[in-house]
Amino acid sequence: MTNKIEFYFDFASPTTFLAYYRLQEIAKKYDAEIEYKGVLLGGVFKATGNSSPVLVPAKARYMNIDLARFSKRYDIPFNLNPFFPINTLPLMRGYYAAKELGLADQYLQEGMDRMWKHKGNFSKPEALAEMVKDLGIDETEFSNLVGSDSIKNQLKETTEELVKRGGYGVPTLYQGDEMYFGQDRLDFIEEALAK
Repeated sequence: MTNKIEFYFDFASPTTFLAYYRLQEIAKKYDAEIEYKGVLLGGVFKATGNSSPVLVPAKARYMNIDLARFSKRYDIPFNLNPFFPINTLPLMRGYYAAKELGLADQYLQEGMDRMWKHKGNFSKPEALAEMVKDLGIDETEFSNLVGSDSIKNQLKETTEELVKRGGYGVPTLYQGDEMYFGQDRLDFIEEALAK
C-alpha cells in the first residue's frame, strides 16, 4: 500500500473541509504525501446523476448534526456557511491558477478557512478578490490565469478523471487503487497507513 493519498476536493463541501484538516494530521503522523486535486462538484454531480444532500431536507438536517459531531471529534473549528450552496467555479479555477503561481497550499488553506470558519460569501466576486490580495497574488495575473483555457481545462480534466475512477462526490480519496468517499472514512486510510 502506498503512502501517497490523492484528495479530490471542492471548497463547496463542508465535509471536505473537515477531511482536509483531519487528513493533514494523519499524513503527518504516518509520513504520507497528499496530492490535492481540485474538481467542480457540480460537474461531478451532473456526470454521475448524484445531487447534494442539502436538497433532501431530512439528509440536510442530519448532515448538520453530523458535521458538528465530527468538528468536535477532530477538534476542528467549523461554522456552517449561511450563503451555502455557493457556485465555486471561480474559486476552483483559482486553485489551479494559484498552483501555477506556486501558492496552491496557501490558497487551499485560505479558501477552506474563509468558506467554513469565517463564513465567506464567495458568491460575490469581491470575496475571492480580497483573498487573492491578502495572499499577495497579483490580481491581474491571477485573473488572466483563471480565464485561460489551460486553467479551465485542468479543472475540467480533473473533474472527468474523478468520474472515470468511480467518484461521485467529494471528498473522494484514493490510496493506490483503493477509493474512500467521505470524511468519515479517514479511519480506513489511517488503518492502512499504520500497517
